[in-house]
Amino acid sequence: MKSPIYKLLLPLAAGLLALDGTAFAQVADHAVCNNRILSGDYAFTLGGTIYMPNGAGGTTLVLREGIAMTHFNGQGNLTQIDYALGNGVAQGPVDRFRTDETGSYTVNPDCTGTAEIDFPPAPGATAGAVIKLIFVLARQGEVIHTVVAELIPPGASQPIPASIHSEGTKL
Repeated sequence: MKSPIYKLLLPLAAGLLALDGTAFAQVADHAVCNNRILSGDYAFTLGGTIYMPNGAGGTTLVLREGIAMTHFNGQGNLTQIDYALGNGVAQGPVDRFRTDETGSYTVNPDCTGTAEIDFPPAPGATAGAVIKLIFVLARQGEVIHTVVAELIPPGASQPIPASIHSEGTKL
């Protein structure tokens, strides 16, 4: 017959082993976070607000909604196409995606990271927009959550305030 102490210690020991395994699993998940985990095609939805200076000392709100397809090459480079609306108006061609967007990214060991998207200049412009992102990866890199950290409009040298986020899922 088993003693009452043995009956109490066995479930407690099993519970401690389970917790220890969970801690190791979390460390293992984070240990694989690097540029290689962010690889392949990701479908994004995005939304938020841009606070455009209006020249009169105030700001004009631009509500942004859109979708994007981003290809991460697993080595820190990306290409992207997107279709975005600003206050309900297409921000590029009405009938197709904007193309030729390029950039770079870095994934940290804790599954956070940064990215930059460089937009091509519009016809007659000298520079395109630049968007800098902060992101978090989830589900072993299958999901990415982003927030715009900095938005430099086309042809500008200084960022403007923006509150934009996106959610991406690996295809």
